[in-house]
Amino acid sequence: MLTALNLDQVFKRALQNGGEFAEAFYENTTSNQLFYEDRRLDRISSGIDSGVGLRVIYGTQSVYGYTTELTQAGLLELAETLSKVVAGKLAGGGAIAFTKVKPSFSYKIEKDPMGLTLKQKLGYVDRANGAAWKASKDIKQVTAGYVETLRKIEIANSLGQLATDEKQYLTFYTEVVGERDGQTQTSYEVQGGFSGLELFDEHSPESIAGEAARRLDVLLSAKPAPSGTMPVVLAAEAGGTMVHEAVGHGLEADLACNGLSVYGNKLGEQVASPLITIVDDGTIPAKRGSFSVDDEGTASRKNVLIDKGILKAYMADRLSHIKFGVPLTGNGRRESYRHKPIVRMTNTYIERGRDRPEDILGNTKMGLYVKSMGGGQVNTVTGDFVFAVTEGYLIIDGEMGPPVKGATLTGNGPDIMRRVDRVGTDLGYAMGTCGKDGQGAPVTDAQPTIRIPEITVGGETPLSTYWPSAK
Repeated sequence: MLTALNLDQVFKRALQNGGEFAEAFYENTTSNQLFYEDRRLDRISSGIDSGVGLRVIYGTQSVYGYTTELTQAGLLELAETLSKVVAGKLAGGGAIAFTKVKPSFSYKIEKDPMGLTLKQKLGYVDRANGAAWKASKDIKQVTAGYVETLRKIEIANSLGQLATDEKQYLTFYTEVVGERDGQTQTSYEVQGGFSGLELFDEHSPESIAGEAARRLDVLLSAKPAPSGTMPVVLAAEAGGTMVHEAVGHGLEADLACNGLSVYGNKLGEQVASPLITIVDDGTIPAKRGSFSVDDEGTASRKNVLIDKGILKAYMADRLSHIKFGVPLTGNGRRESYRHKPIVRMTNTYIERGRDRPEDILGNTKMGLYVKSMGGGQVNTVTGDFVFAVTEGYLIIDGEMGPPVKGATLTGNGPDIMRRVDRVGTDLGYAMGTCGKDGQGAPVTDAQPTIRIPEITVGGETPLSTYWPSAK
């Protein structure tokens, strides 16, 4: 779409009153959503959304606007509006010769969901709905959802760079509500990624519904969580929520280089245990945070952020690159053409270690074993966090004991990462949508099984109730 326009004219108009850099971002998104609730089809929605965003960078500031008028006149009008805000050094003239950015990563969708009939797509949610109801007599409500999105983007800028990408996302989830002995609990299981229908080859609708029902049964039979300071083993299934929230956001350059992160001005310093290596990699096949180029046209790449405990790099977008001099890392992302790009994670994970997961558990006499994490809060300036545990178990004499509910983990990101003393050989992934500055971005987090020898667990029950010798 962009190449059909006279972008020379658009960029010159945008930069006529100043500025050093102009960028156009075109997006066309097609989405289909199907939801079952309580044994019936609840709603169907489909839509196509297209538009162009235009950004001008002047000095270390930027101005952004967008339009759905996808014509030369529409972009010129937007460029004229933005140029009135800009005041700075005039950009150089001359025609722009565009060169396409060569992506470092490509991934082919094996089974295109867009070719299915509505009836075939409904079959997936119907299967999950039926499986959930059959799983337990305690279940009182079931919701199953199928969401597919095809996102096509084009990016061009006044440096002559041109990039394109096409991303197919598929997400499938089941939520169940159950009641037993007067208590009500809710459980949720979701799978998805940069994927087509091959997602169901690994995760069938029945298995997704079954996992939601299994976790519900655990919650309905769980005891109140203990309260106090204790060892915690985070299983690989916990999926890296802690590394994403407690560490990852603090390594985004717009925060770290702007006095808003505990990791600011610490490149080259020891910020975690030597057992910890943290990577952000947008090139992992099929993962939800993967892409060939970011939303600024920078090729996706693997970035080692912390290497054996040493802080090596921050994630950056173009504005952070200009403002702070940090390298471009392929982390400039935006929710849609309506939003300016900001620094965002992609697929963020702790690398595998050398310990067998069963040995990590077996060598922990008492504590909490966490299989699933929920939401939480993080202060990136201090590194302090609190997270909810959605599935946890007591550790009793090196074995996984009965389930507990209502646990929270409270600590400080750098402190906890320094304390980690065991890192497993496994690796578990969890997908999600990360929120920042009012924008959502598809991401994946991952981690091996790790042990934190001492962390504060919030709960309702004294330690001595479960471990008589504990103080």
